[in-house]
Amino acid sequence: MPRVHHRYASIAGHQLFYREAGPDDAPVVVLLHGFPTSSFMFRNLIPDLADRYHVIAPDYLGFGLSDAPAADQFDYTFEALTDLTAGLLEQLGIQRFAIYVQDYGAPVGFRLALRNPEGITAIITQNGNGYEAGFVESFWRTVWNYQEAQTPDTEAAIRQALTLDVTRWQYVTGAPDETLVSPDTWHHDYALLSRPGNDLIQLALFRDYATNPLLYPQLHEYLRTSGVPVLAVWGRGDEIFGPDGATAFAADAAEAEIHLLDGGHFLLESAGDAVAVIIRDFLGRRLPQGSGVGDITALATTHAP
Repeated sequence: MPRVHHRYASIAGHQLFYREAGPDDAPVVVLLHGFPTSSFMFRNLIPDLADRYHVIAPDYLGFGLSDAPAADQFDYTFEALTDLTAGLLEQLGIQRFAIYVQDYGAPVGFRLALRNPEGITAIITQNGNGYEAGFVESFWRTVWNYQEAQTPDTEAAIRQALTLDVTRWQYVTGAPDETLVSPDTWHHDYALLSRPGNDLIQLALFRDYATNPLLYPQLHEYLRTSGVPVLAVWGRGDEIFGPDGATAFAADAAEAEIHLLDGGHFLLESAGDAVAVIIRDFLGRRLPQGSGVGDITALATTHAP
């Protein structure tokens, strides 16, 4: 079993926590988490990939074990989260890498790709949206209303997303068997959401999410012109980002590989083994030569999925 290191780095004056595993000279895979979780969501996937890949999984500022300055002391936007993530990767000397994006990981990861297209060796999106088609209106209408006008009513409605009940809902909805999902997950996330002042951080990001669809045309052009390999492995029962969000990648990404699995928003909790097999197969076949110091062909042959 590969050893997983738990580390901190100082980036632009902030402490960022990250998990790291795998050979230093192997191709790099960066795992970018969603809301309301952290790199904790990758605790089982990291060892499944780290025999073959150098895996990095950071916590964004305001999430997990990273610093969480108050919302009136730091401007929480997806651009700012991307800046810090890019700064961490630069400090670690990582220039080329594949990304795994889930939920909030998509706007962070896709910004990294648009800033440095040549640096991205592959994209794995697990319920990480890049198309209008993926939004499930029954969930997003509350977010959109709050973005359009911050009133007592719209704020009260969006604050439901910060409750224990809705955190649990995100984990179990769409799972084929709720007993496969550990209650540790939603209790862990809720404890961090409940830290004093964290509510204002999350409200700022709910507002700023409106900037993400504006980047979709640039993302689609990048997918069409770069030839970057794309894997969409999606929980088809997700009621936040529906399966149309997965199939949409085929419109722009050449030879996009799309897998709709029986599961929900946090697919790793109920189908982690299946997701790991799909990822290992995809990267073993489609990661370009030169994406890491190690010999990818030899690694793929030695560690067949």
